[in-house]
Amino acid sequence: MNTVPRWPRLLGLAGLLPQLGALLVALLGPGDVHEPARALGALYAALIFTFLGGAWWGIAAGAPAAERRGGLAWAWVAAVVPSLLAFGLVGAWMLDRLQLEPLLVMLGGGLLMAVAVDVRLGSLAPRWWMQLRVPLSLILGAATIALGLA
Repeated sequence: MNTVPRWPRLLGLAGLLPQLGALLVALLGPGDVHEPARALGALYAALIFTFLGGAWWGIAAGAPAAERRGGLAWAWVAAVVPSLLAFGLVGAWMLDRLQLEPLLVMLGGGLLMAVAVDVRLGSLAPRWWMQLRVPLSLILGAATIALGLA
């Protein structure tokens, strides 16, 4: 069965709401809330990027023992990269070493590229994983980049 179960689908879609809300506020809200909305969007994108790494860790940890021993080193590395990148990028922004626009564009790009890891993990993930992950990553990544350009 490849149909995404109800709760992962609903909660995944609900997870788009903060970023889409931040984008709407940045585009349509009063001028004094544009930058705070974009900043919140950057923090949310970093949080979700880190969450994806945790999901990948869980998928790798749940793999059959033979696969964990033999060929999943790449998955363990991939699972920690989002947290390290998010921490470094947000840290650089907070230390005024990176502007908000490139931060948002890089985080959005990372969210879009996360689909490649999902594809590679696909055989270990639930059958419906890609039906859930692809639209969520594309929408969240695009909304994050749009925030960077707003």
